[in-house]
Amino acid sequence: MNPLLDFSGLPHYDAFKVEHITPAIDELLKAGSEVIADMLQSEELPTWSTFVQPMEDANERLSRAWGPVSHLNSVMNSAELRESYNENLPKITQHYALLGQNLALFDKFKLIKNSQNFSILSDAQKKIIENELRDFQLGGADLDDKDKPRFLEIQEKLSQLAAKFEENLLDATNAFSLYITDAAELAGLPEDVLEAAKEAALSDDRPGWKLTLHAPSFGPVMQYAENRMLRETMYKAYVTRASEFGPAELDNTALIADIVRLRYEAAIMLGFTSYAELSLASKMAESAQLVITFLQELALRAKPYAEQDKQELLDFARQELGMNDLQAWDISYASEKLRVARYAFSDQEVKEYFPESQVLPGLFKLIHTLYGLTIRPGKAAVWHPDVKFYDIHDETGGLIGQFYLDLYAREHKRGGAWMDDALTRRRRGDVIQTPVAYLTCNFSAPVGGRPALFTHDEVITLFHEFGHGLHHLLTRVEDLGVSGINGVEWDAVELPSQFMENFCWEWDVLSHLTQHVDRKTALPRALFDKMIAAKNFQSGLQTLRQIEFSLFDLELHGAEAGTGISALALLQKIREQVAVLIPPDYNRFPNNFSHIFAGGYAAGYYSYKWAEVLSADAFSLFEDNGVLSPEIGIKFWNEILAVGGSRPALESFIAFRGREPNMDALLRHHGMN
Repeated sequence: MNPLLDFSGLPHYDAFKVEHITPAIDELLKAGSEVIADMLQSEELPTWSTFVQPMEDANERLSRAWGPVSHLNSVMNSAELRESYNENLPKITQHYALLGQNLALFDKFKLIKNSQNFSILSDAQKKIIENELRDFQLGGADLDDKDKPRFLEIQEKLSQLAAKFEENLLDATNAFSLYITDAAELAGLPEDVLEAAKEAALSDDRPGWKLTLHAPSFGPVMQYAENRMLRETMYKAYVTRASEFGPAELDNTALIADIVRLRYEAAIMLGFTSYAELSLASKMAESAQLVITFLQELALRAKPYAEQDKQELLDFARQELGMNDLQAWDISYASEKLRVARYAFSDQEVKEYFPESQVLPGLFKLIHTLYGLTIRPGKAAVWHPDVKFYDIHDETGGLIGQFYLDLYAREHKRGGAWMDDALTRRRRGDVIQTPVAYLTCNFSAPVGGRPALFTHDEVITLFHEFGHGLHHLLTRVEDLGVSGINGVEWDAVELPSQFMENFCWEWDVLSHLTQHVDRKTALPRALFDKMIAAKNFQSGLQTLRQIEFSLFDLELHGAEAGTGISALALLQKIREQVAVLIPPDYNRFPNNFSHIFAGGYAAGYYSYKWAEVLSADAFSLFEDNGVLSPEIGIKFWNEILAVGGSRPALESFIAFRGREPNMDALLRHHGMN
């Protein structure tokens, strides 16, 4: 039995082999095509049960087989897996692209929408039909027959380019390592970082310490290493990944130009003025200009604070650190020194209070308080010994969701943090399918017999991804197309994740997350007060950085796409307009901006700031009623998490908050009110 074709439960990671991929995908593509062909031949009036559901079933089987393959390609990448992934990706892309262009299918959905039966469908089912009609138009169903082959070719090519972009970035990250044999060169690095570097060198049969460009190694070097030349070496290697400064076969520059050009061509074919306008057709924001105005207004508010942050840093570096020419590789180091001087604590000191063995139970306690849910270890086959698996039970003991938790960085695992779905909640006859999520991070693994220790920023990241997970797992929608995060506008999908981040700044939550790894004492209130005082440290700089990336993304996919301007030249132009810290000329940020070139955020990176307005405003209702209020927690579940994509996100927000969102809470949370 091919484990990819067994849909009776969770994915069979213990039985998976690369040779299972192609036969499973070929069989499911063939079966799916036959289902479509049979339904198109039928002359009966299409209904939900005779048309939508069978097509949904076929597509779900395909996604449930491809999902584990795609997931493993991200977290356990190998040459053999990559080859099979790239062999099958065009077939998957072509299948969905052909469905999106199928005028006969489009007509069937129109018949359902215009039939008397439409009125008796549930709100969720009506929303699915409306989304499908929109997506057929965006998928090229209305194109002339002579244009459809080119549109299909573009979709296939774009999926291949995105996969190649991510591969190049992973390979370029893995290709760099720096072995240090003189301990003096590593002065300032925390003990746990040194220990991990020593273990990494030992595993390579090398003496000394091994430094890499993976976050648990690179971040602490930039923040703590007193060796300025070491910081510069690491910085230059990091910001030139997948560029012309490395191996030609890993250079993403040409891929970026091709991706932008093809997206623009596809948008023009569909009658849009730019890819940005095409992207926004399925989002909350009404137009690219509206988003640009929002970002520019936010930049106007943030820039004075950013200028002040910069000047304080320059003055401190000159007066206290003897640095008269602060460079990009000095920013994190000088900022950490300034924070310690101003607030009398360091990230490293705080990290000692956040062992994984305390953080996870504290997080689960918060979920129990807000929603009455219990989280405990479950049983499932996993892809790596470090991966954990959990069940979520409601107050009656019923199982309502499950999730995999893959917390640590390792080679052959792509960087960053993300949530993805393994199974989506839906009704199958009398049975409700239990939703299952993947929660993936890249934190430092345990070393020296101690539990993994998280920085406060990493705790925030964990809460962020858990918010995405809850959005997927706590849905009550029973129809696949709008269940969980499905069908949620992309610029609203960050609302539940960023909402969860706010709890990381609440004493009544944080006190349960902490226990000193050695002394077993909780985080002192005095240290917490210092963290709160430092919460908005350099928030002006951080806000402008996000705005810089968002404007770059929107303009690259906007009218600028037709001018042929290079991504790098455009980014430099935008930096001149909004940034206060300009990186060196050799910085190649676009070449590793996988969010927009490989991760689904194209012309949508602004979503982080857009949704942050929603999340800060939503959290203000908790602030008004008690941040651990079960009553408000249940209301958030009912109006935001439970409804998934079954209604517009703005309607869900208004149902929860009682009014439309405004920017005040966001500015207050960032100390810019």
